[in-house]
Amino acid sequence: MKIKRIVLKDGRDKSLRRRHPWIFSGAVKNIEGKPELGDTVEIVSRKGEFLGVGSYSPKSQITARIWSFEQESIDNAFFQKRIKQAIQFRTALGLMNDGEACRLVASEADSLPGVIVDRYGNYLVIQLLSAGADVWKQTICDCLQEIVSCAGIYERSDVDVRSKEGLEKRTGLIAGDEPPELIEINENGLRYLIDVREGHKTGFYLDQRDNRYALRSIVADKTVLNCFSYTGGFGVAAAKAGAAMVTNVDASGAALELAQRNMQLNDIPESSYENVEADVFKLLRKYRDMNRKFDIIVLDPPKFIESKGQLNRASRGYKDIAMLGFKLLNPGGMLLNFSCSGLMPVDLFQKITADAALDARVNGKIIKRLSQAPDHPTLLSFPESYYLKGFMVKAD
Repeated sequence: MKIKRIVLKDGRDKSLRRRHPWIFSGAVKNIEGKPELGDTVEIVSRKGEFLGVGSYSPKSQITARIWSFEQESIDNAFFQKRIKQAIQFRTALGLMNDGEACRLVASEADSLPGVIVDRYGNYLVIQLLSAGADVWKQTICDCLQEIVSCAGIYERSDVDVRSKEGLEKRTGLIAGDEPPELIEINENGLRYLIDVREGHKTGFYLDQRDNRYALRSIVADKTVLNCFSYTGGFGVAAAKAGAAMVTNVDASGAALELAQRNMQLNDIPESSYENVEADVFKLLRKYRDMNRKFDIIVLDPPKFIESKGQLNRASRGYKDIAMLGFKLLNPGGMLLNFSCSGLMPVDLFQKITADAALDARVNGKIIKRLSQAPDHPTLLSFPESYYLKGFMVKAD
């Protein structure tokens, strides 16, 4: 049988030699063996030198994603090995305790491109974002069941990026028991209810775990505005740590209903929080006009950037809300400003935050740099795996 192979153009193998796992269409000289969507292909240089083994995606600008830079078979044993390595890493981080939640597999950062697996208590939620991951779906799930004790595996492959791979969106039970309507997890002593069927991402923003914990150290007796609050992750953390008043703001009434339940689950008195259903941009302007002030403001907006062409517009959006946030702070207040857009460079985001402070006539100091939790690791050879960046800024 003829080997399925991708041959690169002269000089287009440098990134692979530095172990970056993507091959873009512009780097491809020719394709041999007629591979189909998701097939395993060998990657070679123009001179025929072996560079890696990857998955083929003819409809994407990323023509192939590297499974391995070694000459090895991509099979059940391969996925067993990689998944075990990923889980051993989380175990070493102390994140595999009963009732807790973490990201078990973080796609390219765990050398399994397109494979995301999150653990919520006794259930696993899987997202398959690439053609290669989709082809190996059953093998991946079989390996997970063999390695991890779980009641069930639920799929949330309902993200737009799948269309770029020529894949349809898909959700539903893959193995084991159907997850309950809401799954309760424990995070640093706090309790949260998670909707893995309909919630954002796979149900919760696990990447903000450490930042929610960091917030707890600065909120005692403070008023807190939690913008884009979703189901109240930062709000619960602040209120339970002794905040005088927490205001959760989100455009989704359903998310705020779950935020209310999360507050109640943690025995937080209703007198110490409020949930406001509103457009954050509009409400911040309303609060500005009312001269309403807060001691601490959390800005954790959704992803603003899907392509490099949107960077300028997104930068304006980030600056707009940060400027409004600074204007709403009491003297000496703190702004936690986040971007979860991987295409936003951290130095540019710092400049945007600085410009926003300047326009708000605030002298800001970065007290702490914030990032994604370590179960969402950054692979040095794949800088794209660093996506969540933030600053805790004190305003004078």
